[in-house]
Amino acid sequence: MEDQPITPHAVPVFDAEGNLTYIGDDGRRYVVGPLPEFDEANVDQVMQRLLAGQNLFAELENLASQWLEQICGVDLSRSTALALLLSSLEMALDPGEDDVSG
Repeated sequence: MEDQPITPHAVPVFDAEGNLTYIGDDGRRYVVGPLPEFDEANVDQVMQRLLAGQNLFAELENLASQWLEQICGVDLSRSTALALLLSSLEMALDPGEDDVSG
């Protein structure tokens, strides 16, 4: 059985161990992983930026849902469309190692 992607239900947060975590739309908690070592001031700054971006994240989530609704159909399943969206975003937002200009 193919693993289905889990949509975050809320903005990621840091848990007591310093791991970035989120609650999925399935109600389960997911641990993204430990972040590089930060002092307490840096963690607070990162948390403030995450919280400040909460509304923008909700807009992105809404736009992604609209896009999926528009392109999914008999010939393109939701899981395939979601994989296409995520891989396209990853390529568009991460220039990768081949980018020598940056």
